[in-house]
Amino acid sequence: MKLLNKVKNIRQDVCVSIILNTHITKPDNQKDEIKLKNLVTEAKNRLLENYEKRFVLPILDKINKLVDSINHNFNLESLVVYANNDFAEFIRLPVEVEGRVIIDDTFATRDLIRAMHSESAYYVLVISRQQARLIEAYGEKVIIELKGEFPMSNSLYTTDKAKLSTNKGQDNLIEEFFNRVDKNVIASIKDHNLPILLVTETRNFSHYQKIADDKEFIIGYLNGNRDNETAQKIASDAWEVMLPLIKEKNATRIIELKKSVSQGKVLSDINEIWNAIKHGKGKTLFVKCGYFQPVIIEDNHIQLTDIKNRNQQNYVNDIIDEMIEFNMSLGGDVVFVEGDDLKNFNNLALLTRY
Repeated sequence: MKLLNKVKNIRQDVCVSIILNTHITKPDNQKDEIKLKNLVTEAKNRLLENYEKRFVLPILDKINKLVDSINHNFNLESLVVYANNDFAEFIRLPVEVEGRVIIDDTFATRDLIRAMHSESAYYVLVISRQQARLIEAYGEKVIIELKGEFPMSNSLYTTDKAKLSTNKGQDNLIEEFFNRVDKNVIASIKDHNLPILLVTETRNFSHYQKIADDKEFIIGYLNGNRDNETAQKIASDAWEVMLPLIKEKNATRIIELKKSVSQGKVLSDINEIWNAIKHGKGKTLFVKCGYFQPVIIEDNHIQLTDIKNRNQQNYVNDIIDEMIEFNMSLGGDVVFVEGDDLKNFNNLALLTRY
């Protein structure tokens, strides 16, 4: 996700993040514009309350221009607006969020990270011996059908009768086309690696697995030729294959967490988690979806608080967001957990490296 790479390292005195749930269909998405403008008003009031007017007016101008450019007919489940003195962008996300305005010295990125790492996010590679398409999906919904290098047509032809008359010769041509497709897939998703489900005939699946450079990303396949089907129909059918695979993967991660408790490698106290992450001990951070926590940090100790104390010194809007970013920057990962699997861990657990 290119925007995440842009914003994750930005640090200024004032970075405004406006986050809200939105709607995909009419007439509900017409209400999103009003909801967004109400949050912009909240951001404006808080900025003018805490900073000099001449300092915040350029930021507000950027926010207003950006908000006016948003076409709510293309909304997904949520919307995030980022702005500071030098920067203003928005992104639509396929996940539900906790609506809020965050004013800090960094942007709030945990919802972008969650969208990137959600088990419901994946790619569908629709490939036959004639062409290839690449679709980014979330659950049964299409996020985007990628363009540029895709769709690809198989332009590998030969007049060599010997090649055409043998199965091996035909297989070599097919695998060369698949190899070119694979190279374009890797280039297209390099900033946003997700599992890949192939939609192809069974006879093609083994050929593609044979030539694929990053086999670990290929999670399975849906049998059939879908060259001429709509992206949405393909995603709907693909999700029926993905869902049980995802449930199995999630169950495995939770089992891994619970087994590690007896080994003394799991922390659930928020201060212990924070200190372990800062010292590079974090392997996997497990977070309940939707859980966020404002805190005050004094002398390296976390004190839980709420948003009404946001003007206090050393206030942090969301320590979970900070933990996720810090842990990932040191090579750890994050798992967002639906349901009650983290109930006994107070919605947050860290699997340590040692």
